[in-house]
Amino acid sequence: MAIQLQGRQRECEALDRLVVSLRAGQSAALVLRGEAGIGKTALLDYVQTHPAGSRVVRAAGVESELELAYGGLHQLCAQLRPHLSTPTYDALSTAFGLTPGDPPDRFLVGVSMLNLLTEVAEDEPLICLIDDAQWLDRVSAQSLAFVARRLLAERVALIFAVRDPSAADELSGLPELVVTGLDFSDARALLDMALTGVVDERVRDRFVAETRGNPLALMELPRTLSAGQLAGGFGLPDALDARALTSRIEEGFRTRIQSLPPEPRLLMLAAAAEPIGDAALLWRAAERLGIGPDAAAPAESADLIDIGARVRFRHPLIRSVVYRDASQADRRSVHRALAEATDPAVDPDRRAWHRAHAAVGLDEAVAAELESAAERARARGGLAAAAAFLERAAELTPDPVRRAGRALAAAGTKFRAGEPDAAYDLLATAEIGPLDDLQSAHLARLRAQIVFARRRSSDAGPLLLDAANRLEVLGDPLARETYLEALGAAIFGGRLGDVVKAAEAARVARPAPAPAGPMDLLLDGVATRFTEGYAAAVQPLRMALQALRADATRGAARLEHWLWLACPVAPEPVAPELWDDETWHDLATRAVDFGRKLGALGVLPVALSYRAGVHVHAGEFAAAAALISESDALAAATGRAPLRYSRLMLAAWRGEEHEAMKTIEAGVKDATERGEGRALALAECVTAVLYNGLSRYDAALDAARRACEQEDLGFFGWSLAELIEAAARSNARTTAAEALQQLEHHAGAAGTDWGLGILARSRALLTEGPAADALYREAIERLGRTRVAVHLARAHLVYGEWLRREQRRQDARFHLRVAYDSLGDMGAKAFTERARQELVATGATARRRQVDTRDILTAQEAQIAQLAAGGLTNHEIGSQLFLSHHTVEWHLRKVFSKLAVTSRKQLSPTLIDAASPVSAV
Repeated sequence: MAIQLQGRQRECEALDRLVVSLRAGQSAALVLRGEAGIGKTALLDYVQTHPAGSRVVRAAGVESELELAYGGLHQLCAQLRPHLSTPTYDALSTAFGLTPGDPPDRFLVGVSMLNLLTEVAEDEPLICLIDDAQWLDRVSAQSLAFVARRLLAERVALIFAVRDPSAADELSGLPELVVTGLDFSDARALLDMALTGVVDERVRDRFVAETRGNPLALMELPRTLSAGQLAGGFGLPDALDARALTSRIEEGFRTRIQSLPPEPRLLMLAAAAEPIGDAALLWRAAERLGIGPDAAAPAESADLIDIGARVRFRHPLIRSVVYRDASQADRRSVHRALAEATDPAVDPDRRAWHRAHAAVGLDEAVAAELESAAERARARGGLAAAAAFLERAAELTPDPVRRAGRALAAAGTKFRAGEPDAAYDLLATAEIGPLDDLQSAHLARLRAQIVFARRRSSDAGPLLLDAANRLEVLGDPLARETYLEALGAAIFGGRLGDVVKAAEAARVARPAPAPAGPMDLLLDGVATRFTEGYAAAVQPLRMALQALRADATRGAARLEHWLWLACPVAPEPVAPELWDDETWHDLATRAVDFGRKLGALGVLPVALSYRAGVHVHAGEFAAAAALISESDALAAATGRAPLRYSRLMLAAWRGEEHEAMKTIEAGVKDATERGEGRALALAECVTAVLYNGLSRYDAALDAARRACEQEDLGFFGWSLAELIEAAARSNARTTAAEALQQLEHHAGAAGTDWGLGILARSRALLTEGPAADALYREAIERLGRTRVAVHLARAHLVYGEWLRREQRRQDARFHLRVAYDSLGDMGAKAFTERARQELVATGATARRRQVDTRDILTAQEAQIAQLAAGGLTNHEIGSQLFLSHHTVEWHLRKVFSKLAVTSRKQLSPTLIDAASPVSAV
């Protein structure tokens, strides 16, 4: 039956528009925010009774279920269960424990959920209502937030209700509708419905004012007052803030609950402790508690609960009051009954959770059962649930040694679940011990990892180094991993850390057992780089990259862990450190393919940013912009900070000074706050690129000098090249010669065409006559054999500039024209203008390039168009980009319109590139 809400015309109209748009094919996500009792649940009820031909499914977060992984998703999917039988939804099925399999990435579960909702909506529009979203388990909240941010044209709506204030950060940034109190006249009208006797007008007005138009307060608080109190105004609430008002409402519910006989109260407690709303399970538990079927009638008559096919409290506050006010003995009794009523074969984890709450004192049997539940949760990818089980297991463990071990395991699992603060707190429990030496070393390592995760500063390096030393003394194979983590943290800290100290410690560490794995080779190579110098490190680093490529080819199971999570130095920036553009391209491509194939969305933003860097140096700025945009979107969807390295490079190479400096300054501010010295060095390097492009060589010289103060891994060679050009153009010959000597040491030892091409170009800048001519030609020849097209274009530019000064105008025009056209096509605005001015100086004509933005594609449209031109179907494109095929189709319609084509066959890379967003990310 449709309901009408007093005073909620604005909110209902907004929800009606959402439903109408949904039927027209437009998806939507909306977060209803407001204090307790303000009417959020009533608005969800309104949508449920006004579906306009849409299917409605509903779920609710429950405070006691916060730690049970996928509980919220399971509530929704239980109403769509027939669809889960298809292989497309294996990630969901594994997460729910319905089918065996490797633990799914939690965001792959989100992708699977997006596909499921899209499929269901094929038949009719689908509305998902999620009440009390602040109490969803974390994995469900993350998955649903991910889905909400990817919706566009699927005919799916997600509407969340969130109590304020709350810490439901996962939903931040989604469209919101703030629900406030009713205005005076509507509040008076609602109060009149709740009053049954004569009440003085002034008393009514005061009641409305003191409740601030909160509908639940207006309906419930009069029930707590006698007719005499209402008539005379005695006992009315004082002026209350939101928290105090909630307390008064709860007090009203408490009074009604306490007036019930014992059996209905105990039945309501069992319902409050069983959040799924399974009426059959509730009645099985009630039978074990000695509660008869008639016990529900008084609670239902009091308008507190409804027990039909499912169990539903009239308002979430009632559930909270019932559970909070119950005695410990009664809570344990209902949890024990619920545990006995739960089928251990169907839902062993929930049974273990109830048994844990039913336990009196220490109980090893229950602790062991929780430990087993943790293993099952971990196997389903539910790290948060596994950590909660282990934490409770530790609390119930009687043996101090075993308790400390379980607390340490819980801390490690909390950390891997993305909760470093909770993990840090658990370490205090583990430290009480007793711990053996090995456990103490593992605790030290975990504490250091938490410090690094909280603030990626140089503080973590010494802590990791100490942990590595302790693990090595004990012969633990994790010692070498920890040395690599320590070295990575020091490199991350850059000039703010102590890289050499970490490298020296790693060098004297116990050698790896034969045959050495990729990370052992990487540790040896990077440590050698900072202890014995660049030349000595080239061969071991090259062997490490070859081993990494081999592992990537085989799809090694540990690739994700090692390549992107455990070690900030592999393989970026090792490949560019060796001037190895081919390996850089190969590893970056495999990383993106790996992330897309497995749906590893925790890894994919890093891989996309890494691959974007390859595109920047290839002069493919549009492709880089598309990947950076996708990386930022996925980082936001997965609750991670955006990655700035490739964004800084792209901004500098584009050469739009105002936008570039704004991006660089933001990067510097962020890096300074986090103690990320390496990013500070990169900011100086790209500032030098920017000002060299703008022909402001003094500013480029200052920035390049700062960039070269320390040999930051990955781009020190780039900084030297910028320093040489800026110094040569500023007549700082001594500085240029010193930098050239360092570049000769690096690029010469690497021996690649990229390195030797940059070296030849740099030597040419400091050489005269035929020798300079030969060096410029060598640079062009060598760089022409690489993927780094932007450096090839710059080689043509500086050669053309030299030829013009040598009065060889015809030759100069050729190379300047190549540079002008190449850099212009890439979108390198500053370098293009530099080439144009040189061309004009030779007597040639060259107009300033103008970008027509009328029909320019967005970054995502360009990416989808390229994939469609490559022959991929909408479903295949959606799988790669974590979008539904409906959203892909919607974007392609816009692409067709902008490019004036009517079919996929007309799409070509050239056409797409011409309309790609080279100046916007």
